[in-house]
Amino acid sequence: MIELSALLFFLAAGWFWLDSLRARDFALDGARRACEAEGVQLLDWTVAMKRIRLGRDDEGRRGFQRTYEFEFSDTGNNRIGGSITVLGRQLLTLNLPVIAAPPSNVIRLH
Repeated sequence: MIELSALLFFLAAGWFWLDSLRARDFALDGARRACEAEGVQLLDWTVAMKRIRLGRDDEGRRGFQRTYEFEFSDTGNNRIGGSITVLGRQLLTLNLPVIAAPPSNVIRLH
């Protein structure tokens, strides 16, 4: 009985790890697309998990709702934080702070 419990635990942990990798890749792709659409540069090409909790999708199924943070730059010499929240492969929220137009004396580095 202990062996079966240990096996089920390791299978669940493996599933959770693979699901987390898929969600992270989906969030990174969403952040990349949003930055391209806004004409800003995604920095470090990475997202970092900030929060995980249980949530429900549009059809009422439970899943893990994950919030990731990332950084981008509008001029090439600053870092601005953004976030993206996903539930499985569904984008829930995307936060790119409003960026004021750079002064005319600012030289864009990218």
